[in-house]
Amino acid sequence: MADAAAPALLVDTVDGVTTLTLNRPEVHNALSWSVLSALRAAVAAARTDPATRVVVLTGAGEKAFCAGADLSGMAAGAGYAELHDGRGELARLFADLWGLGKPTIAKVRGWCLAGGFGLALACDLVVAADDARFGTPEVDRGLWPYMITVPMVRSMPPKVALELQLTGRRVAADEALQIGFVNRVVAPSEVDAAVAELAAGLAAKSTAVVRLGRDAFYAVWDQASATDALKLLHPMLTVHTGLEDAAEGIAAFAEKRAPVWTDR
Repeated sequence: MADAAAPALLVDTVDGVTTLTLNRPEVHNALSWSVLSALRAAVAAARTDPATRVVVLTGAGEKAFCAGADLSGMAAGAGYAELHDGRGELARLFADLWGLGKPTIAKVRGWCLAGGFGLALACDLVVAADDARFGTPEVDRGLWPYMITVPMVRSMPPKVALELQLTGRRVAADEALQIGFVNRVVAPSEVDAAVAELAAGLAAKSTAVVRLGRDAFYAVWDQASATDALKLLHPMLTVHTGLEDAAEGIAAFAEKRAPVWTDR
């Protein structure tokens, strides 16, 4: 049981990596409106914080990354219009993560369901312990996972996403890796070290290079055609080659040395 006085979201920054921990293990780290607001505020702060080069999102305890929305807590005392607007907070959080300009990693243990599943998929990379279980159980509760459809179809074949939404079945970590919405699966005892190693490697990259490249990636992901995407990517290549770090990377390669990034 978590300390009642403890914050529902823990924020910690060490060596360029900011870890956001959903801290409601007694309810499987379910998302209340206040937690969603806190997450959005933390992501906004990370966006402008020069000490943050990578963001890791995880859940407290060993039983769940996040089991989805806190349905009872969200409905309490809210009117129809307020409920409608509040439900959009998760979608706004997805947009915040995609527009962060810095790499994001979901570290998943245990249950990762419904809105929590969408939250993990909205991160750039997902590292899961082999005890992780993913799914969209909404259909069995008379609901439908509307909001997380976008991160789902961005992370797996559309008909796989639809099958999961229609059936509500749980997906084990090894199948998630095969489908492709998880990047790496490790033993529970190794998940912290695996994420730390990955985050440290990303934090060592030029933030200027990563920001431009990552932003371009998300900008073209949903483009209607390859032609439209290339129209955006072509000028981005010219912009990118004007970076100081682009020149430094080429020089370091030619001189057979490690690059020294200035993040410009």
